[in-house]
Amino acid sequence: MNNPKGTIVFTTVGRPYYGFDVFSTPLPPNPTDFSSSPPTEHRLTDGVSINFNAQFIGPDDNNNRRIVYVSERTGSPKIYLDSDPLPSAPASLFHDRPIINNGRLYFISAHEAPDAPFKSWSALYTVELDGSDTVSRLTPYGCVDYSPSVSQSGDLTAVASYGVRPWGGEFHHMETDIVVFRRSDPNNRRTVCTLGGWPTWSGDNAIYFHRQADDGWWSIYCVDLPSSFDLPLTAPRRVTPPGVHCFTPAAVHDRRQIAVATRRKGESYRHIEIFDVETEKFYPVTKVLNPNFHHYNPFVSPNSSYLGYHRFRGESSEGELIIPHLDSVSSPIKELRMLRLNGSFPSFSPSGDLMALNPDFDSNAGLDVVKSDGSKRWTLFKGRVSFYNSWSPTEHNVIFTSIGPIFESVKAPVQIARVSFDLNVHDDDVNVKIKILTREESGNNAFPSCSPDGKRLVFRSGRSGHKNLYIMDAIEGEFNEDGIRQVTDGEWIDTMPSWSPDGKLIAFSSNRHNPASVEHFSIYVMRPDGSDVRRVYVAGAEGSEAVDRERINHVCFSADCEWLLFTANIGGVTADPVSWPNQFQPYGDLYVVRLDGSGLRRLTWNGYENGTPAWHPGGERELGSLTLGLNGVGDKLSGQFDEPLWITCDL
Repeated sequence: MNNPKGTIVFTTVGRPYYGFDVFSTPLPPNPTDFSSSPPTEHRLTDGVSINFNAQFIGPDDNNNRRIVYVSERTGSPKIYLDSDPLPSAPASLFHDRPIINNGRLYFISAHEAPDAPFKSWSALYTVELDGSDTVSRLTPYGCVDYSPSVSQSGDLTAVASYGVRPWGGEFHHMETDIVVFRRSDPNNRRTVCTLGGWPTWSGDNAIYFHRQADDGWWSIYCVDLPSSFDLPLTAPRRVTPPGVHCFTPAAVHDRRQIAVATRRKGESYRHIEIFDVETEKFYPVTKVLNPNFHHYNPFVSPNSSYLGYHRFRGESSEGELIIPHLDSVSSPIKELRMLRLNGSFPSFSPSGDLMALNPDFDSNAGLDVVKSDGSKRWTLFKGRVSFYNSWSPTEHNVIFTSIGPIFESVKAPVQIARVSFDLNVHDDDVNVKIKILTREESGNNAFPSCSPDGKRLVFRSGRSGHKNLYIMDAIEGEFNEDGIRQVTDGEWIDTMPSWSPDGKLIAFSSNRHNPASVEHFSIYVMRPDGSDVRRVYVAGAEGSEAVDRERINHVCFSADCEWLLFTANIGGVTADPVSWPNQFQPYGDLYVVRLDGSGLRRLTWNGYENGTPAWHPGGERELGSLTLGLNGVGDKLSGQFDEPLWITCDL
């Protein structure tokens, strides 16, 4: 079977702004010393790409500050020790939560497909660091494991596990259980408590973990393990009090303390604090050091002398401080190149040398154009919310876009606009004309896609009281004497249409198979006159339970019209969402599939929401001509990203 070819550009929510590096600070025996004598902070990574989820490597480290960590510097999350990549899973484009214990590396990888749709690919693996490079899977096939922790002796491992259950659909509080097993017998697994995540060992006999309590506060709990693996367990006990969100704990090994990430009411940043289990007091750490940065996922050195975490590297630090317009991402398909865009809803010009995009969805965002090599960018207009762009295939410098609020009701005033412009390639001068193509009183009109002959637009409109698809003239809009033609009609949502490059089909997302749900969408294709509507089954065969759980959006065609590219939830959740900045849908990954539903291939694996993809109109020959632009060209790295909104909404 032939593989899809070309170049795909897509968006990842927040990711271009992270700029994460790993830092450490001395951990004094008495945590009150933090406020009376603030410690120094030392950066442990080099400012290249993003670096995160580190652990100190163990008691054989003389200075107790060497770390194993994850970095995306090669285009996908890989594991590093200092500046050197470690042997892990060579075929994997996702690695997370590395641990080195007794010369052995433990890590999460997502390189093996699960046995059913709607399961995460995440599983625990291990490899000896003695040069053997033989990777062993510790998670039983059919199970899903996250966030491993190895006991002090190295004999026991704890994971947050989904077990063999299919994913329930949640993406806030993951309904995982804390499961423990011996390294020598990984198939003999014991569930030590239900509903818990991010375990951390205190010695070999106690595990701390986070959980959302019945009162709504994310809190740290502890479960004590008996000396014998088979003896009865005690019930987990709540450790941190209500009134403050606490998550991603790290035990301090030689004292009754834990490092936790917190979000406090009235404060704007996530910080690391030390919680003393005996006195039940919190002691601030990172708020003293960097009050205006978010800090994530603490970890503690084996001798309890250092505390680590990752955060935005800061504008005054050495390292990468410019966000490129386009950033290379590893692709699982050799013939397919993938680029992450600093913006949303990319659309290529007919020649492929320019790209339209929306820089953001705030009231001042507007519409930009960037050279496809990432080397220059122009602003066509600002001061209006704009989203979803389609370049005219036949006219010079004409873009169709939606102007108005995104994700609104059928009556919200959103209009289809025709934007024509002239660029001066040598400076920032732009001559722009904006022509509104839909009537103001017609309500919510959005997601235009131009026909390959440049004469017509298909778009979604709520003018009938339901969001269905319409076609109108691409020059005069519905003000043309032929007016506007409705091509789908029903009490459901048809949205995000995409016209095939050969003009024969229109693909779109719809919930027509289950109109009562506004969350589950699938791919449909039809002829431009609205006939021959059929569903493309991605998650399973027609009639199976899985197909009605699909949440598929942003569908578009390959240049040869043989493949559909889209974002979907069928791979579950890859990483615990509470450990990341905000993602609206952290299960959003990119896939390709043939028009008949065969040949499904997953393209991205991470803890982010990936979406709004576009396929470069050229073929394989253009792969080498697209570059990432010039050094120093791009936006300034500011570190401005949101905390998970489902954590902060009640603060």
